[in-house]
Amino acid sequence: MDFALLHPDPDDAQWLRPVLPSIALAQRLSPIEREITERRRLSIELADTFEPFMSLSTQEIAPTHAITVLEGNDRINSALDLATAQCRTEMLTVQPSGHRPERSLLQGFERDRLLIERGVRIRTLYQHTARFNPERLSYVEQFAKGRAEYRTIDELVERLIICDETVAFIPVRDDRQVALELRHTGLVRYLSKVFEFMWSRAVPLTAGTPYETAPDGIPQIQHSIAKLLVEGHVDEAIARRLGMNVRTCRAHIAKLAATLGSGSRAQLGYLIAESGILNQKGTPE
Repeated sequence: MDFALLHPDPDDAQWLRPVLPSIALAQRLSPIEREITERRRLSIELADTFEPFMSLSTQEIAPTHAITVLEGNDRINSALDLATAQCRTEMLTVQPSGHRPERSLLQGFERDRLLIERGVRIRTLYQHTARFNPERLSYVEQFAKGRAEYRTIDELVERLIICDETVAFIPVRDDRQVALELRHTGLVRYLSKVFEFMWSRAVPLTAGTPYETAPDGIPQIQHSIAKLLVEGHVDEAIARRLGMNVRTCRAHIAKLAATLGSGSRAQLGYLIAESGILNQKGTPE
């Protein structure tokens, strides 16, 4: 009754009739969604209002907090909305693969659309597995002809967003319910250099698939997995860094083990090191 999953039978008050959970949920979410939309609109209006004052000398203005902890999706999204509203030149993003809720995709789409309409350049890094994700490809297709560039790389560690080398956002927890907003000039500049390092080694999304077979007969994706195995990463961590599910990752490990003639996980690590495949010129760095 508290969640409106039951309601009195109009024909007999002694009975209760069930309500579809999707309908009950929609009724409870509706006012919350309206409030979130209104607050986002207000945050953009505030950003526009403060824009003329941003160029004033900082000598008479209190310094901005270098690191701010953002807790909860609402606060994180509000901070992102404000940062993108203030972004004027370029946004850099690192987006590890994985399922994103439809609401999250819509929010990202709207932010990117507004940025491109203002002439802001967007550069985004994905993992190679994004090339086989219809949802991701459809998203990219919406902006590929504008001022947006997309590249892929074999592995990514975590999400990153940088606006105009002024503010950066990084997650704190795996559930992405806590993030850090960084405005320390040195930190943001360092993260920008890390992005440029990865960008220079990434492959344009419009180029052919980067999963060719290396000269030693082992696919490049298995080279990447071998490197992480030798470093001691477990299957779940390898899958996350390469943007694939654990089942696919284990299938590649099994194929690699069969190729090298390994009968156990411990032996596989030894054979990888002895085979010299990590020293091949074609192995991704």
